[in-house]
Amino acid sequence: MANFQLTVNTQPSPAVEGDFASANPRRSMLAGEGALIAGASGVTVGRFAWALNATGIVTNAKPADPARVGFVGRNQPVVITGWLEGDSMVLTEGLEITLADGGDFWCRFAAPAAVGQKVFVTDATGLAIAGDAGDTIAGATETAWSIQSTALAGELAKITA
Repeated sequence: MANFQLTVNTQPSPAVEGDFASANPRRSMLAGEGALIAGASGVTVGRFAWALNATGIVTNAKPADPARVGFVGRNQPVVITGWLEGDSMVLTEGLEITLADGGDFWCRFAAPAAVGQKVFVTDATGLAIAGDAGDTIAGATETAWSIQSTALAGELAKITA
């Protein structure tokens, strides 16, 4: 099995990416005329994703057409489709999806993140990057989200919008 536990950490992780970080109010993105639907490659939980304004199709990669960006939390419907597959962070193509446009969540950052920085999203994958408000980061889009806890490279940080 690919997902068999191989290590035990002395300091457990505070959460899993996509978890709620508080009991504060949270907002879901309005779906418009229909539901938001996971696109052809599926959508990865714990990352940001774009919902096409015209169709409601959601992808982790930024589309060329007008779209809104939101966070993919862990409170999603899941279908385990692989034989003996234990878990997956990818929502299957065609499933309804909820994108958060407000609230407090745990998010993984590839590079260090500090309190007060803004969350930028890589246009190709939806991964979060920390940056200062107004920065220009090549291949990334600035969001309304901000970082509320410090994280080293590869660690989780609390984000809020």
